[in-house]
Amino acid sequence: MPASSSCDCLHLECVGEITKEELIQKSHGQCQDCKVGGPNLWACLENGCAYVGCGESHADHSTVHSQETRHNLTVNLTTLRVWCYACTKEVFLDRKLGPPTLLPVCESVYSQEPVAPGSPTSLRVPPPGACEDLDMETEEEDDLRSRGLTGLKNIGNTCYMNAALQALSNCPPLTQFFLDCGGLVRTDKKPALCKSYQKLITDLWHKNRPSFVVPTNLFQGIKAVNPMFRGYSQQDSQEFLRCLMDQLHEELKETVVEPEDQSPVASVDDSPDEDDRSRSDSDFQSCESCSADSEGPRGPEEAEEADMLIPDEEKANREWQKEKNLINNLYRAGSHGDLDKDVDTTNENRTIIITVILCPNPLCNNARIKRQRKYRSVISDIFDGTIVSSVQCLTCDRVSVTLENFQDISLPIPGKEDLAKLHSSSHQTALVKAGSCGEAYAPQGWIAFVMEYIKSWFWGPVVTLQDCLAAFFARDELKGDNMYSCEKCKKLCFTVCFPPVFSFQILCIHLKRFRHELMFSTKISTHVSFPLDGLDLQPFLAKDSSAQITTYDLLSVICHHGTASSGHYIAYCRNDLNQLWYEFDDQSVTEVSESCVQNAEAYVLFYKKSNEEAQKERRRVTALLNMMEPSLLQFYISRQWLNKFRTFAEPGPISNHDFLCAHGGVPPHKATYIDDLVLMLPQNVWDHLYSRYGGGPAVNHLYVCHTCQMEIEKLEKRRKNELDMFVRLNKAFQEEESPVVIYCISMHWFREWEAFVKGKDNDPPGPIDNSKIAVNKNGHITLKQGADSGQISEETWNFLHSIHGGGPVVTVRPSVSHQEVDTSQAEEKIEVETRSV
Repeated sequence: MPASSSCDCLHLECVGEITKEELIQKSHGQCQDCKVGGPNLWACLENGCAYVGCGESHADHSTVHSQETRHNLTVNLTTLRVWCYACTKEVFLDRKLGPPTLLPVCESVYSQEPVAPGSPTSLRVPPPGACEDLDMETEEEDDLRSRGLTGLKNIGNTCYMNAALQALSNCPPLTQFFLDCGGLVRTDKKPALCKSYQKLITDLWHKNRPSFVVPTNLFQGIKAVNPMFRGYSQQDSQEFLRCLMDQLHEELKETVVEPEDQSPVASVDDSPDEDDRSRSDSDFQSCESCSADSEGPRGPEEAEEADMLIPDEEKANREWQKEKNLINNLYRAGSHGDLDKDVDTTNENRTIIITVILCPNPLCNNARIKRQRKYRSVISDIFDGTIVSSVQCLTCDRVSVTLENFQDISLPIPGKEDLAKLHSSSHQTALVKAGSCGEAYAPQGWIAFVMEYIKSWFWGPVVTLQDCLAAFFARDELKGDNMYSCEKCKKLCFTVCFPPVFSFQILCIHLKRFRHELMFSTKISTHVSFPLDGLDLQPFLAKDSSAQITTYDLLSVICHHGTASSGHYIAYCRNDLNQLWYEFDDQSVTEVSESCVQNAEAYVLFYKKSNEEAQKERRRVTALLNMMEPSLLQFYISRQWLNKFRTFAEPGPISNHDFLCAHGGVPPHKATYIDDLVLMLPQNVWDHLYSRYGGGPAVNHLYVCHTCQMEIEKLEKRRKNELDMFVRLNKAFQEEESPVVIYCISMHWFREWEAFVKGKDNDPPGPIDNSKIAVNKNGHITLKQGADSGQISEETWNFLHSIHGGGPVVTVRPSVSHQEVDTSQAEEKIEVETRSV
């Protein structure tokens, strides 16, 4: 059998012809040297060699055979893993090798013809027959098993991580994103955990899957993010999930495209032309409560005549002093009135235009408000939900509402007394009046309640997931330290709180089984029954909720066996390709029955919205694609939205903004990989999707946005000017022998500013915040002892403050004799931060 490989092993040409029947026959044999039987016998794959030897669990004659004969490739007859002794790594052969192995079951939504890399307009229409069903279908071959059934090796008490990763791996929206939208997995943030996770998902769902994968890279990355996971002690699986998803969100988040607002900051510009000045003035304005008058620039003709009679070195010194005085004068003038001046200063053939717009309001303190941006990622799209918490004052009946975002819900496990209260008729009536979750128990009569109560005496309390949800969303009286101060009546009073609304694509439920006290920890081992299909959340929604789909099906469940101090994690997951349940216990993957899953001691559950109409809609779109109807127009559509269409119950409106800017073009930094972001659809498919879901915008032509390119160039110019001016001012400050006054600046703010001017952060740092390094003593602001601060000159402070605003001003007036000792340590901080410039 000719071999084909997905890796770069050079020894595959030596593999001979071998059939499935031959491998099965050899697996029932013995080691040819020591006569030991299976399992884990190894068969040599060298052409013409029929040797079968034992592995490391015995005398390892297979390795001895390889060393003596130089036969490099061998296959494990139990797991069918192929190992190359020369390359010292695992390799993958063609699917025809041996018994049934894992094969691809889900092709891309559409297939693309080869395109020129980096070309924004090189996308082509999918060729006829290249479009597969948008419903995840399996290949119809009798000897094939589904993908995604790969175990994870325990690398030192990491069962908590393996169970969490398997549960996430069986969440189709997230897994399909990393498999089909790999071009969107881009980050410059360390430790690039999204790349490690993408590689892990690719290995777990590979067509030539091994029996298990070793998640070393991801484990090293998570340890770099959170030191809690270092070492080899047992950790909490739910805490690992939160840490992993938070980091994935941070690395993959993108700014939500919105109409640009005006940022009230000043600018420093190299170019003296009028067009550049007008753009700077429009982009960087003063605060809303104040206005600025403009004053024309002064001409340099008279200064040029006098400069011709002055030596170059003295001229440079004078111009540099003039420039420093200019900064100070402009800064001081701003405290007495409006000032908007453009002044040309020439030094070493370099022209600088300093545009300063200051606010005369002393209460404003020239503060520039940092632009608040909204971010989204695939994690927030899938897992984020919103709870609307309502708090009612019992004195004046005022109801205040608070919106809270969450990625998972931590539910309490009610005890006998709590269950009796939840099932009582009076409590149900109160819940119904409050518009909360009383309908969850509406079908239950008093006879059923009595029967359950009697059974609880013999088999313990019968707790359902509905009970846990009802306990979480029940009305709660706030007493003692939790009493609420009403904004209307201004009284501290008893209140009632009920949070009835939430929305999400995948609901992650965490059951509070562990209780940690000061001296010890305990575990609640009460069995909580949960449905595999049809979890109805309608009773827990507000009356005016607009949610159309309220039923959820179970995807996976993480279980913990043992006590609070020691135990073992496993995961039960439903394979989305064959709808069968499997137990993932580290390296072992075993098919289980539904009753086995329902009897599990659940700790974390993942539920996904179920919608039969979405399945039908995908089939309609597939039929339209197969029609191959000729169309005059082709439409570009977001790959990311198509992934939502394939895997979400409610994909929402079409959103092409993940590859478009606010001006309708392609952002310059995305133009090089635009083919990873979009696909092309014929007009009939676009018309159907647009009429069904709306959104957009419609895109027939891709072009690089010239406006964004200009803004990027302007931002780079601003960064360079701020950095160059700071370096010059700081260098002069270091050479100054006896400064009269030294200004202090927060190193926290300085590091944010440094990240901005060096291009590590796209957003300006906002106003200078010295509040953490300042202390007010008898009405005088002084430097806090041991504060994380740096020391700069008056000119440097005035320069930074004129651009970014903020405060308060913190100064130190050293004595001349001890100045060098007093300032060396703080100046060193600034030098360390700017040494690489």
